[in-house]
Amino acid sequence: MNLIELETLVVAALEDIKGHDIEVIDTSRLTSLFERMVIACGDSHRQVKSLARNVQEKVRAGGAHVLSCEGEEVGEWILVDLGDIIVHVMQPAVRSYYNLEELWGGKGPLRVRQAVAEAG
Repeated sequence: MNLIELETLVVAALEDIKGHDIEVIDTSRLTSLFERMVIACGDSHRQVKSLARNVQEKVRAGGAHVLSCEGEEVGEWILVDLGDIIVHVMQPAVRSYYNLEELWGGKGPLRVRQAVAEAG
């Protein structure tokens, strides 16, 4: 599975379980550790866990590998390592506090970028 297919699969898996404020950040020029970072929000511990679990299940079903998953026991912030893509699933307060988008040069959630692109 190539990078674009994996990225599309991850975003679709997050959208399936009503993940919101999804942002995909191209990190290829910033680090050699991974190519993309995907950040999404879930509104409760249960939803964050479900989002991360769905990403893992869809990736495995698509024939790719999940290298590791951290934070499942708490459910406030779960990191899913897919090698070329790192997925952060967070509750909104945690996401706001750590503000990964600012650290990694993000442009705002995917739906905000799409609305801006459509407007103009």
